Formats: sequence, C-alpha cells, structure tokens
Amino acid sequence: MLTVIQRVTTAKVIVNHQIIGEIGAGIMALVAVEKNDTEKTAQRLLERILNYRIFSDENDRMNLSLQDIQGGLLLVPQFTLAANTDKGNRPSFASAAAPEKGLQLFSHLQTIAKVTYAHVEFGEFGANMQVSLVNDGPVTFTLRTQSA
Repeated sequence: MLTVIQRVTTAKVIVNHQIIGEIGAGIMALVAVEKNDTEKTAQRLLERILNYRIFSDENDRMNLSLQDIQGGLLLVPQFTLAANTDKGNRPSFASAAAPEKGLQLFSHLQTIAKVTYAHVEFGEFGANMQVSLVNDGPVTFTLRTQSA
C-alpha cells in the first residue's frame, strides 16, 4: 500500500456537500491500494502511520507519534496515488488494485483502524470527495508498505 501522510492542524472530507470526516491536529493520509496488497499490508500500514514520529517534542524535534499526541487520523482512499507517471503525458494505473480489491482492503483498513485507534475518521471509497487540510510545517511523507 502506498500513502502520503501529512501532519495537519485540521482536515476534512466532503461528499455531496456533507462533511463525512473531520479531524483537528493529527495526520491526514491519502491511501492507495496496489495489486499485491493484502490484509497484512493494510495492518502494517496502519501500524506505521500510528507510530511514525512526525510530531515535535519539547525540544522541537520530530520525536512523537500520532499515538503519543492522541491526534486525529483521517484516512482517505486515493486511487490515483498508485499511478505510474514515469513516462508520457498520461498516468498508467497498471499497478493499482482492481476496484473490488481496493474497496475490500480499504474497508479492512477502516475496520482495524476503528478497533485500534479512537480518533479516526474516513473518506469514502469511490466517491467524488473534496478534501481540505491545513498542512502543519509543511510536513509530508510518502510511506510504502509491501506484502511480506
């Protein structure tokens, strides 16, 4: 799975003019499911997001995780993130999971996130979403978690 995580002061997702997910300070993660991903991949990705140390400690060093600060987590499915943009003027989605598999694994990620972490919100798989955020820093990282 591939994700772009951003440290935010606030983030929200709107579908059909309704806010469906909103957090304060924390992490907004755009999540792409790739062909070879599994439920184990999703589990590992969630562990990495929750434990990735991108928040400042008392010495202003990135030494604290989302769990340490008990911040919000907004997980947003992002099919286009899996695009190959190495050549040409049009992205290739050959490495992206089929929609059925993408939905199944994003749903699994939602399920384990709800059980694992109290402050989690979600975008909607397959929906036309409007995502807004205030990136804090800016701090942005790309994480890739592959099948074992």
